[in-house]
Amino acid sequence: MTATPDAALVLFSGGQDSTVCLAWALSRFARVETVGFDYGQRHAVELQVREPIRQKLAGLRAEWAARLGEDHVIKLDALAAMSETALTRDMQIEIAANGLPTTFVPGRNLIFFTFAGALAYRRGIGALVAGMCETDYSGYPDCRDTTIQTLGRALSLGMDRTFAVHTPLMWIDKAGTFAMALEIGGQPLLDVLVEDTHSCYLGDRTHRHDWGYGCGKCPACELRSGGFARFMTARERTK
Repeated sequence: MTATPDAALVLFSGGQDSTVCLAWALSRFARVETVGFDYGQRHAVELQVREPIRQKLAGLRAEWAARLGEDHVIKLDALAAMSETALTRDMQIEIAANGLPTTFVPGRNLIFFTFAGALAYRRGIGALVAGMCETDYSGYPDCRDTTIQTLGRALSLGMDRTFAVHTPLMWIDKAGTFAMALEIGGQPLLDVLVEDTHSCYLGDRTHRHDWGYGCGKCPACELRSGGFARFMTARERTK
């Protein structure tokens, strides 16, 4: 199947960043499909919120509903089996001896993009969209722009098909992500971001904060809560 540049595959985890990326793609591409990865993550609850979020985004605008295509979930059990990390094992979230956080899963994004590229190839999709970000850099070398763009070139060469890789959040912080959601989908999209998305590394959906659900203490929750506070402060100033 020949790839079309009007179709996009969004790497969609069910988290804040990938949800904004999905809305971003729905506002730009004629056909948008999503892919999630079940790799034995501790916060597997993110897989459960994916479909409700997809349905809520489709309900926000008629054109988004028309553009939203199939969802795919790929099991990558081997990634957890070979990873000694705080995202795949019951261990402390901290900075390891190598200077990287223990939440870093070696090779995760490289594997994700390889499988996403293979899926996009089969589905005739020419664009890959993902929520990696350098501004709120958490010490993950596979989130850097250089890494992602190099992966895109490697996929294009290895599959003899041109893939455009889009990372719309690469140069903005979490406050900017909330602001982008408001710009793309208004208050209804911002409400989905707060109420339905999941970012907490510990999979906590019992504690509700003004910024959403989570333990409030893990690095993902700290980034999200801090970003929301800055976003709300900036929003108040513009009123």
